[in-house]
Amino acid sequence: MTTRRRAAFFTGEESDARYGTPTTGDERTLLANFLRAQRATLELKCAGLREELDRRSVAPSALSLLGLVRHLTDVERRWFREDLAGQDAGPLYATPDNPDQDFDGAVAEPGAVEEAWAAWRAEVAFAEEFVAEAADLDIEGQDSWLGAVSLRWVLVHMIEEYARHNGHADLIRERIDGAVGL
Repeated sequence: MTTRRRAAFFTGEESDARYGTPTTGDERTLLANFLRAQRATLELKCAGLREELDRRSVAPSALSLLGLVRHLTDVERRWFREDLAGQDAGPLYATPDNPDQDFDGAVAEPGAVEEAWAAWRAEVAFAEEFVAEAADLDIEGQDSWLGAVSLRWVLVHMIEEYARHNGHADLIRERIDGAVGL
């Protein structure tokens, strides 16, 4: 038996297309590609699952893969659609009465999983178009907590946000079916 790194078991491939992006170039290209790879990692961690997507990590946590998809949908929506584009969009899942509804309401009922992925993909598409069309990374939007935020800051923050939650997704996925890796 050939020994392989534990991380290689998840994708089953020695080279992973998520990281076949440029390693040199302008800042926008590099940041957009790092974020794209993190988004692809979330999809990979959820691949092949349906009913299991709402399985909680460990009691009493409400953390689940479907909850992460819903949460990251609201995060994408907030930073790109609301703060940077200035749209009055509001979150899709969290509410003033239950700010954790993105996780608490994550139940893999018929249609709910497809709706969550469709909403996430719509927000990602909006964000990718916004980034591609922005005059530069210094454009600013207004955040209700932080005040002025630049597109550059939002991209760095989103990479961090996905990386943190993809670490959660690693552990949840391993708990569901033993799949491990990057």
